[in-house]
Amino acid sequence: MSSQLGKFCYILRAAIALVIASEWLLHQSALARPLMVAQSPEATKETSSLCPTPALSRVESHSVGAGETVESIAAAYDLLPITILGMNPTIQAGTLTPGTTLRIPPFNGIEVSVSAGQTWQDIAASYQSRADVLFEVNGCPTTMPSRLFVPGVNWLQGIEATSNERSTTVDDDPLTGYPLSQVASILTGFGWQPHPDRDELYFSSGVVLEASETMSVLAAGDGTVAYVGEEGELKTLIVINHAEGLQTRYALVSNPIVSAGDQVQMGQELAMTTVTGEAAVLYFEVRTNSDLGWVARDPGEYIPALAVR
Repeated sequence: MSSQLGKFCYILRAAIALVIASEWLLHQSALARPLMVAQSPEATKETSSLCPTPALSRVESHSVGAGETVESIAAAYDLLPITILGMNPTIQAGTLTPGTTLRIPPFNGIEVSVSAGQTWQDIAASYQSRADVLFEVNGCPTTMPSRLFVPGVNWLQGIEATSNERSTTVDDDPLTGYPLSQVASILTGFGWQPHPDRDELYFSSGVVLEASETMSVLAAGDGTVAYVGEEGELKTLIVINHAEGLQTRYALVSNPIVSAGDQVQMGQELAMTTVTGEAAVLYFEVRTNSDLGWVARDPGEYIPALAVR
């Protein structure tokens, strides 16, 4: 991997985005079908077999050993350091004491309190998640628990964008375009989702759009091309940096007509879609700059046509 590519990423993408792309390639038809999940407590009896053990019931205890750090413990459990800190708010990253007991969740996320009257939809909206995913992650309970586990990392303290805050004025929004020459169906949405074939969750860092081989890939906003190259299962990847610390990524494309360093305008053609298996697709991400690198965001928050409803 070139030094230029290393500059732009890929602290959080390496495992996540490659898995999402490869999972789509292997399970295209499965990802396109509706998620078979419980929608409400009333459905729990019929769907209990689909629900995993509640995430908070799977929290482990770890006794800090001599020389261990938050970073080394996180790596041992395949978690981010911020997850360890979030689950153990009384500790500080540089002051771990041997013998301290830490709570270790099964995957990245945090435990949150539920206020009286809050619903799954309320919690999902607060943490940029999905109500059905939260319901399943927490064991499909018949009543709303007082504490929940919310999977994810994008909302945790310390990884919010460190560049200028995103403008709330539509005219000034760096992303006002659509990444394809025609509006396409969303095959895979953003965020934590039940795996179509296995009893586990996986995280989609972006969206997979069902395209056609005649569609062009377009820049979602004005910016500078940061990278064009081959990236394993993502095939050809184009990365564009925009104003306000935003970045967009376009993968599974073909015949790119831009190069690193090029200035592009919203709506400018970047490449063509690629026929993969039985259909052409585009894998599209929106990211913001942060202390931990380029953090994935829900594209639907920036481009309404990409919001999963």
